[in-house]
Amino acid sequence: MQSTESAESQLAAQAGTITIGGDLTVNRMAYGAMRITGDGIWGPPKDHDEAIRVLKRALELGINFIDTADSYGPYVSEELIAEALYPYPDGLVIGTKGGLLRTGPNQWPVDGSRKHLEEALHGSLKRLKLDRIDLYQLHRFDSKVSSDEYLGFLKEAQQQGKIRHIGLSEVGIDQIEEARQYFDVVSVQNKYNFGDQTWNDVLQYCEQNGIAFIPWFPLNAGNVSAQQAIQKVAARHQIDGKPATDYQVALAWLLAASPVMLPIAGTSSVKHLEENVKAVTIKLTDEDLNDMPLPR
Repeated sequence: MQSTESAESQLAAQAGTITIGGDLTVNRMAYGAMRITGDGIWGPPKDHDEAIRVLKRALELGINFIDTADSYGPYVSEELIAEALYPYPDGLVIGTKGGLLRTGPNQWPVDGSRKHLEEALHGSLKRLKLDRIDLYQLHRFDSKVSSDEYLGFLKEAQQQGKIRHIGLSEVGIDQIEEARQYFDVVSVQNKYNFGDQTWNDVLQYCEQNGIAFIPWFPLNAGNVSAQQAIQKVAARHQIDGKPATDYQVALAWLLAASPVMLPIAGTSSVKHLEENVKAVTIKLTDEDLNDMPLPR
C-alpha cells in the first residue's frame, strides 16, 4: 500500500517541473479550480463534499500548483481551497486573479479600477488565509481605465509584501511589455489548446523570456479537424489498459508543446481529475506529432 501511495504522490511530477519567478518550482501538471463552483461558475458546487475531495486528491497525486480567482463563484473557489487544504503543505503554490466583476452566471464584466483591485486582493488574502499571494494575476487589461492605475497598484501591492509574483491573463506581447515596465511578469494565462493556437507568438515570447504559460480551455471540441486529429492519436494509446481519452491526449500535447507550459486541468470530479493527471504517462510518438504538430 505504501509503494502505491508513493507512486501516486509522484504522478504529477512525471510532467517535469517549471520554476515561476525564479523561486517557485512546481510540477507542470497543475489544477484549475474554476469548475468546483456552480453552473455558469456561479454559486456553490452541486456536490460540496466532492469538491473538497477533488482538492485533497489533487495534492495526493502530486499537484502543487492550484489556479483560482476571486471571480470563481464569486469567492466560492477560494473559500473551498482554504476549507480543504489549510493549513497548506510546504511547496503548495496557490495562484489567484483579480480584475473581473460577477453580475450573474457566465457574466464577467472587467473592472481594473484601483478600488476594485484593492478590494479583490484583500478579499483573496482573507479567504485563502494568507498574508501574501504567491502568484497574483491580473485577469484582464481594462480599456476603460488607465493602465497605470491597475499596473501601478499591482506594483505597490508587491512592494508592500501582499503579492510575491505577478502574472497576466489574456494578453498580447505589447501588453506584457507594458506591464514589464512596472514589475517582472512571471506568468501569462491565455486561452490555448491544440485546436486554438492564436497565442503562439505569446507562447514563443514566454519561452524566450522565461515566463510560465498557463493555458486555459485545453480541449477545443468545437474545432472539427483538431478533434479528429486528437481522436486519431488517442486511438494509439492506452492508460491502465484502457484507451486514452481525448482530454488526456490534449493535455499530453500541451506538455510536449513547450517547456514553459503549465496546464491547469480543471474538473469537479475525482474520477476525471485522476484521468487528467494520468495524461503525464502518454509519450507522443513521431507519428502522433505528425498528426498533431507542435507549435513552431
